[in-house]
Amino acid sequence: MSKDVNKDGTIDFGYTQVPVGEKASRVRGVFDSVASSYDVMNDAMSFGVHRIWKDMTIARLNPQPGEVLLDVAGGTGDLSRRFLKRAGEVQLRRGGPDASAIVCDINAEMLLAGQAKDVDDRGRPLNITRVCGDAQRLPLPDNSVDAVTIAFGIRNVTDRMMALRDMRRVLKRGGRFFCLEFSTPPSDALSKLYDMYSFAMIPRMGKIIANDSESYQYLIESIRKFPLQPDFADMMTEAGFARVDWTDFTGGVAALHTGWKL
Repeated sequence: MSKDVNKDGTIDFGYTQVPVGEKASRVRGVFDSVASSYDVMNDAMSFGVHRIWKDMTIARLNPQPGEVLLDVAGGTGDLSRRFLKRAGEVQLRRGGPDASAIVCDINAEMLLAGQAKDVDDRGRPLNITRVCGDAQRLPLPDNSVDAVTIAFGIRNVTDRMMALRDMRRVLKRGGRFFCLEFSTPPSDALSKLYDMYSFAMIPRMGKIIANDSESYQYLIESIRKFPLQPDFADMMTEAGFARVDWTDFTGGVAALHTGWKL
């Protein structure tokens, strides 16, 4: 049984406990509801800082020409487009084949919401493939991609260990796994201030911008239920990743977890 599952067969859906078989459909319902306003809400909730976190993630990932990225729970494709832009910049300097990206998400509405953005600065289609699939059972062969990313998605997965092992499975030897996720600030003062802002303001923003406060209430609660940084790093190690580490962003409001398949 997954460590995320309680002895009575329930699992957290935010602060609510639901039968383990229901979580995926409930999460799908949340993201189907917010898909059309997801990017706007991300800007509003983080005051645009999520863009800096994603830029820092891609800078650390160091995309190269010819590499294949799998962006799990990739939604509207923010990380994939950044990955291809950075790989393209390197390609202009020293040549090499085109990089490509696969956006995999369990929510078809999220995939559709970002499809129109999959173009470069000149309006040409980017080398992005969009696939509807489960992070726990990725529709890719073993050892098939150079990098796997997941941004703000792992906390919504029912069986996180199963997903981590499957993401490692599809990586080539020497491939890297980067997980960007909201986290818990180690400072008690910052953590309390963050909680006050989150619970007081984000559901209200959700109501105004997306006409959906309940989905954003769940998203806040799911952050609080996610393992602390050292605990998630231990999960990555147990899943088989090597050189596991993490970097706190904005005082620990978010964290970038990294690991390699060696």
